[in-house]
Amino acid sequence: MALLGKRNELKVVREASPGFYLDGENLGEILLPGRYMPEGGKPGDTLDVFVYRDSEDRLVATTETPYAMVGDFAFLRIVEVKPNIGAFLDWGLEKDLLLPRRELGGFRNEGDWVVVYISIDEKSDRIVASAHLNAGFSRTPPPYVKEQPVKLLIYGETPLGFNAIVDNTYRGLVFRSDLASPLIIGQYINGFVRSVRSDGKLDLALDRSGFGRIAPLTEKIIETLKVNGGRMLYHDNSTPEEIRMAFGVSKKAFKQAIGTLYRNRRIRIDAEGIEVSTEDQES
Repeated sequence: MALLGKRNELKVVREASPGFYLDGENLGEILLPGRYMPEGGKPGDTLDVFVYRDSEDRLVATTETPYAMVGDFAFLRIVEVKPNIGAFLDWGLEKDLLLPRRELGGFRNEGDWVVVYISIDEKSDRIVASAHLNAGFSRTPPPYVKEQPVKLLIYGETPLGFNAIVDNTYRGLVFRSDLASPLIIGQYINGFVRSVRSDGKLDLALDRSGFGRIAPLTEKIIETLKVNGGRMLYHDNSTPEEIRMAFGVSKKAFKQAIGTLYRNRRIRIDAEGIEVSTEDQES
């Protein structure tokens, strides 16, 4: 069954002046404009295409891939605002994605970025975005266990911390008290499940807790030292942002790992950085 707003494997059934028509099964024949047909393509071929609607609401296909599809949350840029209609978002296709006025979730300007959920409007059967995200979250209990790695999209800030979309499906919170520096709305980042609450929401962290985060990090630091000739410039005075970019962890976790390595005499520390011990360098 072919799905609107998704990628589909569809067969080319015939060629016409505007392009090629694909067997859209339940959706009928779908036009693939000629410019998207792979070189040498012909009737009988099966193509991987994305199905959406053009400016005249006709079903069309493209071999291009949008930044997000129906059922996805995404952080997209507003390219045009029409007060009586809504905003139009750049989602990587020729036709921009409509964020209807009723779904704006506040005043928006051209050039703003907004976290949205993409769905099919039940009345118009069009693909639309919404800044009201609740409809996109799963109502089923999250199937996670403590310390499970997850993918996060930061979408809001509260006094306690930062709201995150978890694995494009659930909602969770990264606590401010666990962060060395603030997160950014629209930021995609890796995280870990701290706990699953009774209401189905998730408490999150950017690092593993306890020894579970330190042991792998110590080995990553040693490997980084070896690759860089036995020395590196990261140390206590490095910024949290530098540490996060280099090692994917908080500065607190980095300092704990460095402390462990130093106590075990695997590194030496001076004012200019960190140096691997002779034993580790030779191993």
